[in-house]
Amino acid sequence: MADDQNKLLSEYLERLKNNYAELPEKPSFEAAPEHTVMLPMRDGVKLYTVCRTPVGKGPFPTIVMRSCYPMQECFYRLHAQEYCRRGFAFVYQFCRGTGNSEGEWVPNINERSDGKDTLDWLDRLDWTESIGYTGCSYLAFTGWVIADIVPPKVKTLYLTHYGTNRFTSAYSNGLFRQDVLTAWAMENAGFPVTTDYLESARYRPQINVDKDLWGKEIPWYRDWITNTNRTDAYWQSGFWKELSEIPGKVSLPLYIGSGWYDHHLGSTLKTYEALSQESRKHSVLRIGAWNHAFQPCVDHIESSHLENNDEKNAFVWFDQILRKKELPEGGVRTYRIGDDRWETYPSYPFTDSSKTSLYFSRHTHDENSHFLLEKQDDHETSVSYTYDPDRPVMSHGAESLLRTWDEIGSLSQPPCNWRDDVVSFVSEPLEKEIDLLGKITVKLYVSSSADDTAFTAKLMEVYPDGKACNIRSGITTLAYRSGEEQPRGSYEAGTIVEADIPMWDISWRLHKGSRLRVDISSSDFPQYAVHTNNAGIWALQKEAKTAKQTLYCGSVFSSQVILPVRK
Repeated sequence: MADDQNKLLSEYLERLKNNYAELPEKPSFEAAPEHTVMLPMRDGVKLYTVCRTPVGKGPFPTIVMRSCYPMQECFYRLHAQEYCRRGFAFVYQFCRGTGNSEGEWVPNINERSDGKDTLDWLDRLDWTESIGYTGCSYLAFTGWVIADIVPPKVKTLYLTHYGTNRFTSAYSNGLFRQDVLTAWAMENAGFPVTTDYLESARYRPQINVDKDLWGKEIPWYRDWITNTNRTDAYWQSGFWKELSEIPGKVSLPLYIGSGWYDHHLGSTLKTYEALSQESRKHSVLRIGAWNHAFQPCVDHIESSHLENNDEKNAFVWFDQILRKKELPEGGVRTYRIGDDRWETYPSYPFTDSSKTSLYFSRHTHDENSHFLLEKQDDHETSVSYTYDPDRPVMSHGAESLLRTWDEIGSLSQPPCNWRDDVVSFVSEPLEKEIDLLGKITVKLYVSSSADDTAFTAKLMEVYPDGKACNIRSGITTLAYRSGEEQPRGSYEAGTIVEADIPMWDISWRLHKGSRLRVDISSSDFPQYAVHTNNAGIWALQKEAKTAKQTLYCGSVFSSQVILPVRK
């Protein structure tokens, strides 16, 4: 494992060097040696802070980054060197309890006060002319959490792959995003966790996985896995509520970056929607066809214009605001997959699409033939399968993965009906190109023999050569079947109900001659926790049982996929 991590770090470092070599401004300054400060916070805890400036008399525009990942210090040193060689100062700091910083590591909670103290200190220094804050993922969180309380010298924040709506990053209609947060908890527990990840993700009851398998209780992880409702006090009061309200209080120009296959996309979009009007005028939301590490992850499609050099993009942003003192024009830039081009929109949510439905239909004489039709069937049909929680469908091609890295993105999919608990519906070939822009929703009419259960949907494009690649996927439980992210109420086994499966936004060009395919199942693991077919909080359940799942089609029970077709 250590050798693999060292290899990844080495490869990423080389990629950063190549990215900086593409910057429009070539080095013209000499970087002074770095100097280290053990910076005291308001409670006396000292944080390891590294400062580097160009040689010469300041003051300098200064870039700040705060991190909890000491194993990545080689990256931060490279960032500092490359910025200093181009006339910027650079400061990075490790969060309390990580690296050489003092204190106890508790994720999230101390970053607002520590970040505020650090920026206030920098604001008082003679060699800082202006300040820009940067970070990706948790490093972006450390920026978001102070974005509304920064001192005067801070002029902008460049934040990628994180959103302030934490509940959206944790849950989808009652099911926990395990591959993101269980994996992150294991790697950032504050003590070594050597247990197999998938064994941990399968453990029941999940509430005891920390104590039983990892060796120590982790209170903040237990809070995540037991507060399954957006309306729970855990999310609606205190720290997480405060974080969700910060975008509306920010007045600075922000760069908000995300990827169509980054696991923070849903939260990022909600964050942009919550921005104040003052900030939005000069803030940019940009979404590309990449994963959490800005790597391309779309199979079978030409992608020559990804523009995924984030180091180049960040430098241009800071150069414009901090040195040229120009405010950027606000707006939304999105990469259209399948068309290999970028589009610009005035804002988000997108308003340039209309809704078009394709209806599910089952062939009455062939149990393996299922269709997507432009018109509803005039007769009622159904298809059933058995869902066994101990035999979940494994995630392959997904938008909300982190640990299971190789399965992230739009990937080649198995053939139709490839398992006995996966039902595939396929359309006729498309007669023209169609652009999708916005949210896809699958509306199902279903019943189950269980008191509660899950249903998944995966939309894909099947190219003329027969290769199928996923576009979007989603999941819901019957308890959360209205897509409201809070329980609708109890479900009575055997009852036919409508269950909506909302999916994250996408910009995608469907090609002439391609078909659309939707796979329906009941698990997508480890992207989401496995549903045990029992009602109640998933993390408290110890036993699982099988369930008979039935999907209904026809004019009365009009199961359908609703597509956002660009006008």
